[in-house]
Amino acid sequence: MSSLAATGLCMGYTSGKLRTEILRGLSLSVDAGQLTLIAGPSGCGKSTLLSILSGLQRPDAGSVVALGEDLFRGDRYARDRFRLQHTGFVFQGFNLFPALTALEQVMLPLGYMGVDDVAAQARGRATLEEVGLADRMHLLPAELSGGEKQRVAIARALVKRPELLFADEPTSSLDAANGQIVIDTLRRIAHEHATTVLCVSHDPRLVTHADRVLEMEDGVILGDHRITNNGAMAEEENTP
Repeated sequence: MSSLAATGLCMGYTSGKLRTEILRGLSLSVDAGQLTLIAGPSGCGKSTLLSILSGLQRPDAGSVVALGEDLFRGDRYARDRFRLQHTGFVFQGFNLFPALTALEQVMLPLGYMGVDDVAAQARGRATLEEVGLADRMHLLPAELSGGEKQRVAIARALVKRPELLFADEPTSSLDAANGQIVIDTLRRIAHEHATTVLCVSHDPRLVTHADRVLEMEDGVILGDHRITNNGAMAEEENTP
């Protein structure tokens, strides 16, 4: 059973008399323990899709089942609780607080989950060590490189031990070396924690580092590929 599945997603907006469709009856399913990449050009609907799959935005039509739960059956507060307990999100722009150290950034979501300060600090330290930032945990964002900021953002999402981890263009502002570190970190998280990691990007460098690539264009999934150990695309599968 897939950990995340969407059926018949439709989304659009109206400006005056003009209706623009962003998602056009899109369906997909994603498994745990893999880094799944949704790739496609800017404006094809990738970020909107990620927002819906993570419960941040309700679609005009269609359904999302996450960890066996119908994401949009309950109210907004039920979705907020679900996201807090089960999901992590890595944003394109890092979304770090300027006055907080790396460790304080990572501890922050644990406070909302009711974890006490001692346990939160221990988990925060361990998670920063996991992403290779043990020696940077007491630095402010202004003292970190772009790649380090993004790894802090990954640690902040990972510290909750989420079953679902979403990443929106996580390498778009990074050079090749830092981009590779970030995407390799996300893939390792998927494999070692059996986490469902779903990443959207138009960065072609990411394709060979994913386990699976869904090609998206004009609001639909056009291709579904498994990536072999040597970084090549396997024979195309049937999309859901």
